[in-house]
Amino acid sequence: MTNSTPQDTQNVLADTHASQTIDKDEISTRLAKLAQTPEQFRKINTFMKRRTHMSQHHEQALLDERFGDIYVNPTGELGKLGDVSAITDLRALFANTPNGEHAPLTLEIGFGMGDSLFEMAKNAPETNFVGIEVHEPGIGRLTALADEAGLANLKVINGDAIALLENLPDQHLDTVQLYFPDPWQKKRHYKRRFVTHDRMAKVARVLNSGGKFHAATDWEHYAFWMLEVLDGMPEFINSCEKGNFTPRPDFRPLTKFEKRGITHGHGVWDLIYLKA
Repeated sequence: MTNSTPQDTQNVLADTHASQTIDKDEISTRLAKLAQTPEQFRKINTFMKRRTHMSQHHEQALLDERFGDIYVNPTGELGKLGDVSAITDLRALFANTPNGEHAPLTLEIGFGMGDSLFEMAKNAPETNFVGIEVHEPGIGRLTALADEAGLANLKVINGDAIALLENLPDQHLDTVQLYFPDPWQKKRHYKRRFVTHDRMAKVARVLNSGGKFHAATDWEHYAFWMLEVLDGMPEFINSCEKGNFTPRPDFRPLTKFEKRGITHGHGVWDLIYLKA
């Protein structure tokens, strides 16, 4: 398969934007309704926990104590959501590593099968990375990959990202990543989307001043939804000015799924915001 360049992606985006029929007024209306009743949605999960097949090796990474230096909160059994209530300091997880706890710290929310996060951690050994996910095959796979590669700058957490964010101190993280989150494309499920004003306020609180939130999606409606939310929050500054998406940065690995989508003319939208 031919590798795609950032310019290829921008060309796809330009073609897609020229013909897009997203109703921005509809997005604004729905977001306004959510903002009026945030309490109602705080306990609604932004994820769907699914049980799928995994290899014996990846299953072992979930259950074997020898992976404890990477897999932070093992449940001791399969099919159980991890408890994050005792995780209140992500930097402390790296206290006994070469980087130490003061190195730049990135949290990725929902890393899927872990390919992208693994590549980022391998390519930036001076940065500490934490990934949180509920999909056990992905948790097991990323844990096993990190163990095989001997990565000391990557930790894996099983659990609810919102609950984790609520536990963390103010100005704790340098970067939060959200790559290809569940778009919850049905209108009645929009309230489950991770990017809402209420949830992004939690992200803003834990980011350092000047810290970065980076999202990517291949769902056009969700892309414009995120743009509407984040451009309207005083806590964030659009790195490409209001109303604009970000060209795909080289540091975000291009996944097989994304390459296939671009080859078939599917759009991918990146957004990078800095904490004001």
